[in-house]
Amino acid sequence: MSVAPDEALTNGYDALRTLVAAHRIDRDIVRVTGPDAVSYLQGQCSQDVAGLTVGGTAEALLLSPQGKMDAFVRVNRTGDDQFVIDTDGGFGEAVKTRLERFRLRVKVELELLAWECMAVRGPGADPTKVVTAAAAGDPSVLRLPVAWPGFSGFDLLGPATAGGRAPDAWVGEGVVRCSDNAWEAARIEAGLPLNGREINDSTIAAEVGLVDRAVSFTKGCFTGQELVARLDSRGSKVARKLAGLVIASGPGDSGGGRSDLPPLGAAVWTSDGEHEVGHLTSVAWSPLFGSPVALATLHRRVTPPETVSVRWESGGGTHQLGAEARTLPLVEEGTS
Repeated sequence: MSVAPDEALTNGYDALRTLVAAHRIDRDIVRVTGPDAVSYLQGQCSQDVAGLTVGGTAEALLLSPQGKMDAFVRVNRTGDDQFVIDTDGGFGEAVKTRLERFRLRVKVELELLAWECMAVRGPGADPTKVVTAAAAGDPSVLRLPVAWPGFSGFDLLGPATAGGRAPDAWVGEGVVRCSDNAWEAARIEAGLPLNGREINDSTIAAEVGLVDRAVSFTKGCFTGQELVARLDSRGSKVARKLAGLVIASGPGDSGGGRSDLPPLGAAVWTSDGEHEVGHLTSVAWSPLFGSPVALATLHRRVTPPETVSVRWESGGGTHQLGAEARTLPLVEEGTS
């Protein structure tokens, strides 16, 4: 018999959905400075970096010359010739290496920074009410607006020792701190891909829904532009696309117990069992759906909404659960 999800998961998720919650997330930071910083990043990033004013921020892609994704990043302009680029934890060195690869005869310096990120989401994510006065008055702590479908808010990004405070102290004590599990459920429902999960060096931006979010077609040329522009002119028709899955709970599912979730890498099959169409890249228990939710990049023979199945091997046997593939996001702003 299924039981209720653990209290930390439920409370954190409910706060994200209906109130306001904070979560310390792992982000790697690369600072880019120098007299050629603007022109260099303009030619490397998919976004219009030159159009950012000081204090401006934009999501962007770093692509290979063949148009495949090297990294999904956020570019923050902190000065006339200074930028801070943040990306998923564990990928800062890869971003720095990627930028260094094309740094020829330009006056640009690249540096990895030991910074932290505190993310705040929910209908009550009002910086004037939830950010502590000391953090709000510290120019070294950046406040970056974030538009997640269903979970809008902002991120606080800055040195771990800014003003002698730990990142957790950047947000008032009355704000709920959500667990990793609650945060992952929200990210999956919002349909936000991660480097190393939904994104790898064979991924095309159109496959994971990042063209509208992170590409400017008016800025001029950038590395990898040709493939992105060609696909966009053809309606972004690709062989596979990122989808959300709402997965049926299995026998004895503990309603949030991690051992009962399908594992990462579990195969997704068509409902007739004839075709393997993808693999789970992220999975979490969703209090909203009362079942596991997941992300998977699926072959175009699946047209959401469509019934599929999830299969994996464990304990010497094959396990299978029914699921529905759906378009992303799984939730919209205002869903409760």
